[in-house]
Amino acid sequence: MQKYILSYNDHEVKVEDIAISKDIINNENNIWIDITNYNSADLSNLQQVFNLDNDSIEKVKGNSKRPQLMTLDNQKFTILVQLKYKNLENLETNPIYFFVGKKWLITIHSEEVDTLSKAYNTFLKNNKILQYSIDALYYSLISSIIETYEYLVTAIELKLFDFERDAQYRPSKTTLQNLDLISKQSIIIRRHFWYARNIISYLKNIEEDKGDIKYLRVVHDDINQLIEMVESYRDTINSTREIFSSSISLQLDETMRILTIISTTVLPISLLIAIFSMEGFDLNNLTVIPRHFSIIVVIMVIMAGSTMFLFWRKNWLLNKHSK
Repeated sequence: MQKYILSYNDHEVKVEDIAISKDIINNENNIWIDITNYNSADLSNLQQVFNLDNDSIEKVKGNSKRPQLMTLDNQKFTILVQLKYKNLENLETNPIYFFVGKKWLITIHSEEVDTLSKAYNTFLKNNKILQYSIDALYYSLISSIIETYEYLVTAIELKLFDFERDAQYRPSKTTLQNLDLISKQSIIIRRHFWYARNIISYLKNIEEDKGDIKYLRVVHDDINQLIEMVESYRDTINSTREIFSSSISLQLDETMRILTIISTTVLPISLLIAIFSMEGFDLNNLTVIPRHFSIIVVIMVIMAGSTMFLFWRKNWLLNKHSK
């Protein structure tokens, strides 16, 4: 087990290098224990020392990723998920487990989650947090996780902008596949946001009399705005699909227009050849030109030129607006 123990009071913060035992609970300072690389034996030791709920420990062992909040006797157990894009196809979901007691906080997570920098930033930006209970640190860590959701939403918006541009100028099957993929991921992200909002709303309501609850009030409004933005992506994705369909239709119209021009130009020439028949050519002696051949060539050139000139006058050919 890799652990990080931080002890603090209203005027100092220090790192402790001590074993996890009953003495930690009797400490007068607030204690934060951050744990990674844990196993079942480590979790069992924590359960004995802090008298943790058995169902909560089982959720940690099972690597549960469903955000939730459980209030127990003088304890709270919370699961939040850090969301991050590895690439467009893979959305990483790393759970963070919080155990909160009277003067202690335990966070358990994988190495991919960096709670230490979040805590240090919290202490550096707001020294007043030292004057509050351990719940203030707990609320601040929750707020810092919610703040990372904004970066995720921004990444989705930029991707949607790229897909909209591709749908307009370079429509392809890949564009539709990406839209379907990001639509499915938006549903997953929205569900995680809903769970996080429920947790924050519950904490804000049951502990509204505490002074340190102010760290959750702002983030509650932020998560509501993020949910509204994600829900609006459905309309954006649908409008992008409509742009894709319109672009495909325009390309098809342009192709049919070109084919029609070619067919219209070649058709009278083919008719002329059929009427005057070119059987007069002797393949064994190509130096002999059939009679009236030059007249037919001139007529063909005039007909083709007249047709192209007509299309040009009608703006059907070399039209700047169509380009």
